[in-house]
Amino acid sequence: MTGVSVPSWGGVAASLLLIVLTVVVAYRQRLGLTRELVVASVRGGVQLVAVGAVLLVVFRRTGLPGAFGWVTLMVVIAGQRGAGVPRARQAATVGVATGTVVTLGALVLLGVIATEARVVVPVGGMIVSSAMLAAGVALRRLGEETRTARSAIEARLSLGLPAREAFLPHQRSALRTALLPSIDSTKVVGLISLPGAMTGLILAGVDPLTAIRYQIVVMYMLLTATALAALTAARVAEHALFDDAHWLVLSR
Repeated sequence: MTGVSVPSWGGVAASLLLIVLTVVVAYRQRLGLTRELVVASVRGGVQLVAVGAVLLVVFRRTGLPGAFGWVTLMVVIAGQRGAGVPRARQAATVGVATGTVVTLGALVLLGVIATEARVVVPVGGMIVSSAMLAAGVALRRLGEETRTARSAIEARLSLGLPAREAFLPHQRSALRTALLPSIDSTKVVGLISLPGAMTGLILAGVDPLTAIRYQIVVMYMLLTATALAALTAARVAEHALFDDAHWLVLSR
């Protein structure tokens, strides 16, 4: 393997010109996003520097227990992004946790990835991120579907259908919305863009045919994580949307 070529801190500073260009475009077009772009850029850079420093300690001092602790922290933070339905944060946290535990656990137990902190943390981060996005989309879509189709749902309930059956068509619609982006991106992987894991390995000097093995594992694990997270979050949200008498509790 050749030495890894990475940008210097001067190169990182030079890349800020891209942000300046983006801010100028947003300002000239009067998008109202100038402040958000600046804050997001600064916040993202500071967070990455801080995380990099913490991960140095995790990798060198705490080992695997610290790695799993870090992944757990990511799950908790990801769960706070839930919105759209009652107890959305609880539903999102359970969904993200389920997708992460099952997917990451399977990879570790089957020996697909090495049980090392520097492997578990980045792989776990990819899983948590995808699970968070899928759970978030599913919950927001559930809220929208419920408010839009409230009359239809209540009509089914009045006919004697249990809450699950009355709600099932809308839950399926929300799940399809949450999963389709992952499915579509998987269909064109390698044709339109080289995914992150593969790109990172190639930049690190790994042979492309070796890098694709890791990317295939990443592709499959993300599909599983998104499906489990979205489904679990939707099922938890379903219980929060109806009372014991099977009537909707979501406000209009």
